[in-house]
This record gives sequence, structure tokens and C-alpha cells, in this order.
Amino acid sequence: MMSATLLVLFLVLMLIRLPIAICLGLSSAVVMILFNLPMTVLAQRTVNALDSTPLLAVPLFIFAASLLSTSGVTNHLFELVRMIVGWIRGGTAQVSVLVSLIFSGVSGAALADIGALGSIQIKMMRKQGYSAEFASGITMAAATIGPIFPPSIPIIIFASVANVSAVKLLIAGIVPAILITALLMIQVGVMARIHKLPRDDVKFDWAAFGRKFIVSLPALAAPVLLIGGLISGYFGPTEVAGVTVAYALFIGKFIYRELDFKRVVTAARDTVDATGSVLFIVATAALFAWVLTMDRLPATASAFLLDLSDNPLILLFIVNVLLLVVGMFLESIAAILIIAPIITPALTAAGVDPLQLGIVFVLNLMIGLLTPPVGMSLYMVSIIAKMPLHRVIRGALPFLIPLFVSLLAITCIPAISTWLPNLLG
Repeated sequence: MMSATLLVLFLVLMLIRLPIAICLGLSSAVVMILFNLPMTVLAQRTVNALDSTPLLAVPLFIFAASLLSTSGVTNHLFELVRMIVGWIRGGTAQVSVLVSLIFSGVSGAALADIGALGSIQIKMMRKQGYSAEFASGITMAAATIGPIFPPSIPIIIFASVANVSAVKLLIAGIVPAILITALLMIQVGVMARIHKLPRDDVKFDWAAFGRKFIVSLPALAAPVLLIGGLISGYFGPTEVAGVTVAYALFIGKFIYRELDFKRVVTAARDTVDATGSVLFIVATAALFAWVLTMDRLPATASAFLLDLSDNPLILLFIVNVLLLVVGMFLESIAAILIIAPIITPALTAAGVDPLQLGIVFVLNLMIGLLTPPVGMSLYMVSIIAKMPLHRVIRGALPFLIPLFVSLLAITCIPAISTWLPNLLG
């Protein structure tokens, strides 16, 4: 009864379009009052949820991405990759995918990728004759790579909720991210042949390429530094995030010479805004999850799932359907914090590797960013491209194909997620 009341209140608050953190916190507080639960828990649970070392990585990665974007790193990366693959048909779209993979090595979030790269990518493609729908669609689809490839804010949050090694789970995202990148590039190649997409007017020249490579080398080194630190075991996610911030400050000030005090303050202010939103959701979702736990909903849900089947693959397909629907209506961080504690015990008991589950979980929710009515990538690109929402949605549809194929492969083949972290121990 308590869980049902909580979920009904939550849905009602969502329907009247209150912010997701308010929906989580207010519905939990009302249920605590109605069912005479101790109100001291309200402060205790919300504060304790933020007392987590891995979560310190979240504001640091947001700050690092903001600093690198302000330093002009994205422009240098775009021009370098454009010189390499821009000459093929549909080359600028291929550049968008590859740059998203490289930049995801410091951003950790899909919306950060769109914010940093979206306007450059869309403007360049439109200038060369791509349709606005195509340009917006590939920009959104490529941004889904960011939360899969390390560092990933959603993966760090999933690891903290599901009690999985954050380092192993971040490493588990490397091969799936490369798979998504390859499938998106194949999709672009197919569409380039069908629709006769234009070639970039860039001319490859070894001397110019050498100069651009040298200029871009500090930016290219950032993800290498980050992933190398994780794989070597010298750094955990939080330490890597701190090193990445220091590195971003160094190259922005002394190499690219774009960072000044004013820009650092602006990046810090943006980080505080973004971090406040994320951690507010984390705190209120912890309270929401506690109320559900008091009503034994996770145990009930686990028993229900295991009664349906004890086959790991079937359970993963059920979870895929659930998460794809949830991703259409619920913000991804909130979805992880609410649903992961409920379903993780059942799937791990059935034999699903938690590393595979984490990647499947996050990818489902990233696909949700491209689906209405709450797909945040749709709204963000709509603003950047100055396009009506229905045209942005139409542009996203073809690129759901490689994303769903990636999801199917990662669901059916555990080794895609587990091979690399297990190899590295």
C-alpha cells in the first residue's frame, strides 16, 4: 500500500510538470507523514546519499569538460578528424561521430557532448548541404557514446547504487562505446550512398595535418591520460577526475592560452549549476528508494522477476523493455537511482554479470534521451538547431537502428562488456 501511494503521488507530481527532484522528495515526504515513518530519516538519508567518494567525480568531470570546451579543444579535435575522414561521402557526419567518441573521454555526459559539439557539428553539416533533420539526428545519436565511454557520470552513479566497482564498470564501457561508434559510422555510410550526401571540401595535406595534429595532441592526450590512469590502477574515478581538471586548466592556460580567470569562473559557475541539479536528484532519489525498501518492494520485485524466469537472457530482455519505456518518461539519473536497487539483486541472482547489467542499463536510458516526451537530447538539439521538435524527432529515427543493434549485441553477448575489465583484472 505504501509503495502504491508513493508511486501514484510521484506520477501526479510529474504530470503537473514539477522538477524531477521535487517529485521524488515531496512524494517521499508526504508518504512518510501519512504512514508515520520517522521524519529524522528524511535528513539522514538525503545527506548520507551524498556522502560518497565516487560521487565526487561527478562535479569534477563536469568542470573538466566545461574547461576543455572553453579552451577551444572541441574546435581543434573537429578540424583534425575532419582532415582525416572529411573527404569521403558523408564525411562531416563521420567526423561528428569520431569527435564525439574522443570528446566523450573527458565529458561523461550526453548533454555535455551536445552542448560542446552540437552547434559546431550542425552548423558545419548544414553549410555543406546536409538536411537539418540528418544533422540533428547524427548529433544526438553520437552523443549517446559519451555516457558509455569512460568517464561516464551515469555509470559512476550506477556503480555507487549497485555496489559495483566503479573502475571496472567504467572500463566495461570501452568496447561497447567503440561498437556503437562503428555501427553509427556504418549507418552514416549507408545513408551517404542512398541520399548522395556531400563530401567535405577539406583537402588532405601532410604538412597541414602534421601541424593540426601537434596542436590537437594535448587534447587527444586527455582521454589517454584518464583511461590509462583507470586501467593502471593508479587512480580511481575521483582521482582521475581531479587529475583531468588539473590537466584541463594547464593546457587551457599555458598551451591553448584561451583560459583566463573570467572563463574559469564561468566554467565553475556552470559546473555548480549542473552539479546542483544532479546531486539534488541523487539525494531525493535516495529517500524515495528508502521508502520503497521499507515496503519491501525491491524484494518483491526480485521474487517476481525470478518467478517469471531464471534465464539471464530473458530477464535482460524484460529489463530492456522496462527501461526503454522508463527512459521515455524519466530523467536518466533518477531512473538509475530508483530502478537499479530494485532489479539489480534479481538479475545478479539469476547469473547476470553486474558489469554487463550496468552497461545495458545505461545504454537503454541514453536511447531514452532520443525518445519523446522527456528526451532531453531532443529538446537541447531543438534549441541549438532552431528546429521544431517534430523535425528533430524525425531526424533521430534512422539512428535508433544502430543504437538498438548495439543494445541487442550487448544484451546477448556478455563478453562485449565483461571481457576487457576481466582481462585487466
